[in-house]
Amino acid sequence: MSKIGTKITGPNCRFTVWAPEKESMILHLLNPVNEEYKMDKDEEGYFTAIVEEAGEGTRYFYRPDDGNNLPDPASNFQPEGVHGPSQVVNHEKFNWTDTGWKGINLKDAVIYEIHTGTFTAEGTFEAIVPYLDDIASIGINVIELMPVAQFPGSRNWGYDGVYPYAVQNSYGGPSGLKKLVNACHSMGIAVFLDVVYNHLGPEGNYFGSFGPYFTRKYQVPWGDAINLDDEWCDGVRDYFSDNPVFWLTNYHIDGIRVDAIHAIYDSGSRHFWDLTMEKIRDAEFREGRVMHVIAESDLNDPKVVKSSEVGGFSFEAQWLDDFHHALYVLLHPAGKTRYADFGRIEQLAKAYKDGFVHSGEMVRFRKRKYGNSSAGIPGHKFVVFNQNHDQIGNRVLGERISVLVGFEQLKLAAAAIILSPYIPMLFMGEEYGEENPFLYFISHSDEALIKAVREGRKKEFEAFKWDVEPPDPQDENTFFQSKLNKEKRLSGKNKLILQWTKELIALRRNRDALRNTIKDDIEVNVTGESGLTILRRDGNAKSYIVSFFNFSDADIEFFVPSQHSTWIKLADSKEAKWNEKKDGSINAIPLPVSVNAHDRLNVPDWSVSVYSGVKER
Repeated sequence: MSKIGTKITGPNCRFTVWAPEKESMILHLLNPVNEEYKMDKDEEGYFTAIVEEAGEGTRYFYRPDDGNNLPDPASNFQPEGVHGPSQVVNHEKFNWTDTGWKGINLKDAVIYEIHTGTFTAEGTFEAIVPYLDDIASIGINVIELMPVAQFPGSRNWGYDGVYPYAVQNSYGGPSGLKKLVNACHSMGIAVFLDVVYNHLGPEGNYFGSFGPYFTRKYQVPWGDAINLDDEWCDGVRDYFSDNPVFWLTNYHIDGIRVDAIHAIYDSGSRHFWDLTMEKIRDAEFREGRVMHVIAESDLNDPKVVKSSEVGGFSFEAQWLDDFHHALYVLLHPAGKTRYADFGRIEQLAKAYKDGFVHSGEMVRFRKRKYGNSSAGIPGHKFVVFNQNHDQIGNRVLGERISVLVGFEQLKLAAAAIILSPYIPMLFMGEEYGEENPFLYFISHSDEALIKAVREGRKKEFEAFKWDVEPPDPQDENTFFQSKLNKEKRLSGKNKLILQWTKELIALRRNRDALRNTIKDDIEVNVTGESGLTILRRDGNAKSYIVSFFNFSDADIEFFVPSQHSTWIKLADSKEAKWNEKKDGSINAIPLPVSVNAHDRLNVPDWSVSVYSGVKER
């Protein structure tokens, strides 16, 4: 267990903080009594004090070397924000009711990414609970929360967090998060949490006043890198490697998604990820339930999901950006200005069959050869998506795919990820085609920092030649514009998209071939410049499912595979029930209910159709 932070043991509370280069440390309690205590230092640089008067709810500061009163770097709660006192949390006090919960198999996951502040009008953990029935009815069995570690103010994506062990006060703090997780488990829904170990936000960041948490040995986009292999790195390594276990055990979180691991540097003899994964596996054994770890990586290197025994990082899965880029540019050709190296149907075929599209060839965007092959890596090692917080929020106006492409393309996009051999992820509201933007927003109190963020966003968008001004991230209205409008899901085309999404997820769940993620059981063929046939078989190679994708505005003729003599239609995005026209007319004639091997199948524009082979008796 972690050495740092606070721990209630009987009538006492132990306070521990790491500050190896400091000579002295004062613990200043603010309540229930206003008292100061001199802390004792050990040989590893940890200061400790055991106080009988302290317990649940006690607020406190640390004062290194008679300097300023500062919050605890390992604070569990910052009720007054990033500059205020830390508060002791008793994690044994919560009444959990999920004793029988053992987690889920990641292969069966359908993930739903949520930003707590904009998912509901209230913007709290507890306000999400009433919507869990809706989420479960869609077929979603994992919610992934964007970072909830304490950040400045009340509005932020979460990637400016400065207290990796503290739950955001404006979201409902520790008790609110526990209530949400408890409720999710009662509904059969797992909870994943997005965490950030590549940097800490600037406002409220007092870590340098305690110890060498950062190093100039490497530079990341946010400044000096986290110190994982330089002088005094041991305390930093423990601080961050203990953090996943903290969330997985104290909050019963089921999985961790680690932000931008390519910006985490360690050239030491034992890699940081090896240390971290060992701690997680130990916790998994102690707790008796599965715990998952997913990476976001810009490396395009399969070592991320390979085991440490073969030089890998041992992540269970990683986000697959190449799949998004290849699919998005086919659905929205104007997107080629953003993803210049994509736009060919062969690239999407490679994404389906191999994973990484860029696997060693020259990439114009990077001006170098980039990536390694992931051919043969099972599909459940990758998470795919049409959109996420980055893909939407890093557009100048925060446009979702629902306002960039038409209704038929939206249905095609949903099928492309849900029927893939990968783990599908939806961004909140995507299930019904939410049209409100998801913009970048902050609520800093430092005027110089606010100005820097504003100027930085403008400069970033200038590089992409956007011809409009980005909304002011500090303006509260920018945040409110990003709230979901869930009423949309009840009528019109939004209701049809929701029903289509449900049907696709049910199809994925109920068909062995669509649950099979072994690459040898997948065949992908290209037809012309815009057609894709994906043939998948179950693990016993006895039943097949074929999907025909048309990414163009003209009909495409496909040949029906020969693996079965007869094929029965399971889904067709052009059927009348998925038609948005109010007059009852249809956009195209639906495909036949059954077809035979070697038949020619004329698949309409911007559509997908799915057939299952009939087993011979």
